Amino acid sequence: MGLNISKGNMYNFVTHTWNTVKGECYHDCSYCYMKRWGKLNPIRFDEKELKTDLGNNNHIFVGSSCDMWADNVPNEWISKTLNHCNRFDNHYLFQTKNPQNLRGALTPKSSVCITLESNQHYPDLMRNSPTPTQRVEQAMLIKHPLHITIEPVLDFEMRTFVEMIKKCNPVQVNLGADSTKNKLPEPSYEKLLELIDRLKSFTTVHNSRNLKRLGIK
Repeated sequence: MGLNISKGNMYNFVTHTWNTVKGECYHDCSYCYMKRWGKLNPIRFDEKELKTDLGNNNHIFVGSSCDMWADNVPNEWISKTLNHCNRFDNHYLFQTKNPQNLRGALTPKSSVCITLESNQHYPDLMRNSPTPTQRVEQAMLIKHPLHITIEPVLDFEMRTFVEMIKKCNPVQVNLGADSTKNKLPEPSYEKLLELIDRLKSFTTVHNSRNLKRLGIK
């Protein structure tokens, strides 16, 4: 697939996406947007992607289609991906639900995004993902600039959720809703408004367009 122009609206600073690790994500979240295309192939490393010219002065979301930091991803795949990134002068965004596996040798111009749908753990929905509490504990140890993405937002306990996010000291929180009709437990319009107001007291908040379904413009 090579270097793809970013068409999403969650990360307005991202210019491109690039994926070396492809196929079915180990976390197997019930609401994963990749599942809209049906059953995925087993996870694999696409060696052809290492021929991709990543250019310069881009902001590239690496691993946008599969969590390349999941427990079943070999270290070799990650090393090859990072080594290729280092050949070019770009800024890279790495997103994961498993921050404990983030290696210390990320590219110099890197930022990390942790997915945190709620403070509550929904095992039937999140399946093989680390619990939100585990994610936050590991995210607090990350030295790179940190984003938090709350998508799809699941119902939460306000005080605990805000405190968890604040502990991570994120430079930005990205908030979005389920867009694939998964009938998830979602917060009310009023609860979302309060969450946004509280988050804005200590960080920047970016709302995805799909929040309009929940009444947020």
